Amino acid sequence: MRPSSLRKIDAILKAAKQEFFAHGLGDTSIEAIARRADVSKVTIYNQFGSKDALFFKVIDAECQRMRGVIMAKLAEDASLRETLCAFGEVMLAMMTNPETVRFERILAAEAGRDPEIGERFLASGPRVMRGTLADILADAAKRGELELDDPDVAAEQLGAMIKGFLAVELRFGQSPDVSPEARSARIARAVDTFFRAYATRG
Repeated sequence: MRPSSLRKIDAILKAAKQEFFAHGLGDTSIEAIARRADVSKVTIYNQFGSKDALFFKVIDAECQRMRGVIMAKLAEDASLRETLCAFGEVMLAMMTNPETVRFERILAAEAGRDPEIGERFLASGPRVMRGTLADILADAAKRGELELDDPDVAAEQLGAMIKGFLAVELRFGQSPDVSPEARSARIARAVDTFFRAYATRG
């Protein structure tokens, strides 16, 4: 693909993200995206086929970005505790980011209209993140650091302890303490509790 075509696609995706985040899928028009991206409607339809397909592409791109942040952080050489705390830091940093909060609110509203949107997001983002964490825990169990029967369940439990009530407060427009210090303390408590439940005895 020519560089000019790649630049147009990038401009369309950025414009679409801004429009979808601001107005949702239903109230966003291809015309508005085309104006913001400085391309024609025909170009958008030629590249993506439909508004729904473009919305799904934006979802996939955003989930890929989130996964990239996590994988880059976890690539660093660290102990299991440091790795789990790093995972929690990335997860909470993204979860408390105002743009991510808006994104998930919009997705929740759109998923009520079209369940496929919710399924697409869960498959592209949260389930992959949970799978990544489960793999980390399974590897630790093989090394003898953890005693667990089901890495997927353990990953879900750790993620739930890290998020706690914070996710609900953010979803309903509250302003909990999400400072770096508060996040680190929350994560440390969750990881310590997790180790008390699953760390190898003796």
